[in-house]
Amino acid sequence: MRRTLVLLATAAFSVGLLSAASAGEPARTPLNGPAEFKTVLTAPLGLEGLTSDNKGNLYSPARGGTPCPVYRVPAAGGPSTVVGTIPAPCNPAGLAFDRTGRLFVANADTIVSFVPDATNPPAATVSVSGVPGANGLAFDRHGGLWISDGTTGQGRVWRAGSDGVPVEQFRVQPLISDVNAVNGVGGLGRDVRSAPPATVNITPNGRSAANLEGSQHLVANGLAFGSDGALLVADTARGALWRVPFDRDGKPAARTGCDSAFAPNTVCLDNILVQHPYLEGADGIALDRAGNVWAAVNERNAVVVVTRGERVREFLRNPADPATKLRNGGPLEFPTSPVVLPDGRLCLAHSDGGRRDNFPNTGGEVSPAGPNRAKLSCQVSPENS
Repeated sequence: MRRTLVLLATAAFSVGLLSAASAGEPARTPLNGPAEFKTVLTAPLGLEGLTSDNKGNLYSPARGGTPCPVYRVPAAGGPSTVVGTIPAPCNPAGLAFDRTGRLFVANADTIVSFVPDATNPPAATVSVSGVPGANGLAFDRHGGLWISDGTTGQGRVWRAGSDGVPVEQFRVQPLISDVNAVNGVGGLGRDVRSAPPATVNITPNGRSAANLEGSQHLVANGLAFGSDGALLVADTARGALWRVPFDRDGKPAARTGCDSAFAPNTVCLDNILVQHPYLEGADGIALDRAGNVWAAVNERNAVVVVTRGERVREFLRNPADPATKLRNGGPLEFPTSPVVLPDGRLCLAHSDGGRRDNFPNTGGEVSPAGPNRAKLSCQVSPENS
């Protein structure tokens, strides 16, 4: 199935976003006006991670297979091809190519890897282990692989070198500290709830939480390196981006130890680059050549841009249905992973999770009941403004 949809961008962008283009750097996506997206793959299994090569192909690992196939599909549209598999049980998330063309995929508490081959799809093998909740992946300029711990909520970020041994480098401050918990219970902090699955009782005196479901405690999600070498970390729960600089030896230079209630290697809150309600639910992130950060904000069914000047702008968001006021009808269906192609087009994976603005997730082009449960989509052209 192929579907083309047009969604109006919700903001006209400032000169700050265009500064690199005015200096000769091409703009990487349309900055205002209509953004036209086309579905390039619908899949019978779940999809979350997305990356690309320099030939205009997208790669995404499926979830729930036995084994899990890894698809390659042209960003311009066309037949998909299985180029590798991840042995079951498999629940892949983020993925990234190293400089040799080997593809690395986060899978549970391991990182698996393989060289894509459409003729004889290989089975991925374990390259890194001991990384609970492995989610976002990014390679640094020295070839080191950086890994976030995702839904564990502890905010850990590891680096694995060529030996495949992960070393914890720092922690993004978690919402709830486990340092001062008693027998694993308690601790200090706060919690963020997303409805649904949380429910709310509407009473004559106001609203009160009716249950404790819907906790959103994911603070270290998508990873991306800026042109200055600093590591950016998407904080899903806070709606924030953290920025961690490095010293000349390639070690994190962010200030740590500001709060004794957290682990000593926890970076201080002043390492937050930007926090904004537009970013609540941010998942994957990607940078364009101008240095702008594109975030797939799945819980709001939106795409948000953080400019080089740290201005936050909502680029796309599903329109509300006139009757139901729901935003689950697409074209965005819980977008998780953005990719900016060399020609400037933006591509997205849509995992169709049933949270917040994408509830119920039976609307739109894909549905948990199938036959298609997830999709990939790309801009038709970067020249739509």
